[in-house]
Amino acid sequence: MGLISAEIELSNPRDKNIKSITSKSLVDTGALHLCIPEHIAIQLELEELYKREVTTADGKKHLVPYMGPLSIKFENRGCFTGALVLGDEVLLGAVPMEDMDLLVSPAKQSLIVNPESPNIAMSIAKGIKI
Repeated sequence: MGLISAEIELSNPRDKNIKSITSKSLVDTGALHLCIPEHIAIQLELEELYKREVTTADGKKHLVPYMGPLSIKFENRGCFTGALVLGDEVLLGAVPMEDMDLLVSPAKQSLIVNPESPNIAMSIAKGIKI
């Protein structure tokens, strides 16, 4: 399977006067978080909440800003999250994809809304009994 990208909308939910940004994002189920370039964090006037140590694909460790909150929208889905400020493109990781109930379709080579719940995001909020 090749690289998959998707158009997402990013906004600062703390300030509705700041215009949202629509961006092409690399979809990566192997990454956990949303990663954004510094110029997007600046444009959305995001606040640095913490520093996080991140290990990149080359095995190197980096201390990067964790900023937020952010609102992400894809089709009829949305969620709130923080973002690691890292790299030169937007990367959509597994945590916000799970939060919005999105799937990667290998057949369509695209990010899709879960077909089992096309209108409202589904989530599991119960424990497993052993």
